[in-house]
Amino acid sequence: MTLVVQAKQRLGTFSLDASFTSERGITALFGRSGSGKTSMIRIIAGLARPDNGHVIVDGDVMTDTDRRIFVAKHRRRFGYVFQEARLFPHLSVRNNLSYGRWFGKVAGPSESLDRIVALLGIESLLERKPEKLSGGEKQRVAIGRALLSTPRLLLMDEPLAGLDDARKAEVMPYLERLRDEMDIPIVYVSHSIAEVARLANQVVVMRDGEVEAIGPAVNVLNHPPASFERRDGALLEGKVESVDTQHRIATIFLKSTQLHVPGAALTPGKAVRVRIPSRDVMLAIRRPEALSALNVLEGTVQDMTQADDATIDVLVDCGGDIILSRITSFSAERLGVCIGAPVFAVIKTVALEQ
Repeated sequence: MTLVVQAKQRLGTFSLDASFTSERGITALFGRSGSGKTSMIRIIAGLARPDNGHVIVDGDVMTDTDRRIFVAKHRRRFGYVFQEARLFPHLSVRNNLSYGRWFGKVAGPSESLDRIVALLGIESLLERKPEKLSGGEKQRVAIGRALLSTPRLLLMDEPLAGLDDARKAEVMPYLERLRDEMDIPIVYVSHSIAEVARLANQVVVMRDGEVEAIGPAVNVLNHPPASFERRDGALLEGKVESVDTQHRIATIFLKSTQLHVPGAALTPGKAVRVRIPSRDVMLAIRRPEALSALNVLEGTVQDMTQADDATIDVLVDCGGDIILSRITSFSAERLGVCIGAPVFAVIKTVALEQ
């Protein structure tokens, strides 16, 4: 599936002039509030008409202002998940899901209700009313309802924004399963780097109504545009090499080195993405010994950026994998850390965000 979007729109003093192309997996529209993310997703959904532009899905024209084509939103076969679940309060979870199946009848064969229920882990919720659900459970039901409408494209507008950290952690694994197991492309709006780093295949960075950067998530987040706020970690990709079930530790093979991360549920051969917070990476000029930390990576200082709070961000190239460490200016001076210097990056296993 290929989605091609080009849109210009004037909304008061705000001007949108952006375009991008995406394919399968999750494409994240990322940026600060007011950057134009929601305006773009509303144009894709058919909830708004651009002043000029087009929306094309697999060659099917949804919007084309030059040719005066505008397919109504209910005929586009796009699923939409909002910040709020927007469930029908008088219906049970089962009947909320059934509404999605009813709406999907116009599109052909429906997704299996059992499959979607299992995918989202909502078997025990089917007879409950929305008032008896947590925020995370409501969002999972809303996602299930959207999937059961047999969408050709799923649009998600900051679906985790209204949830606390515990509820976000509850929903995240189901979004990963959705990305990996469903053959439905997803456009995902977010201003959270943590969400985008964990979920997105492709990232479209928006700023002031324009696309500032676009590319694979690892490339964009590890080499962000100048307007990014200060980076707070590194994003790495690899494959599970082995799993120690006794100690619940998985060994991840990167480009030329290994990481040990918590992950007894992982399976060998599985492709994974690991985010390492910069605040949890220590540096040493000699290989340390007798440490509780399992990950000590040898590398070379690639770059250093001074901040206003007496700290320095140090980029360390570990055989092609870039680690970011945040240390004090005093520590950098005391160790003699400089660009080109050999160092060891020390990472606590528990600091790794799988």
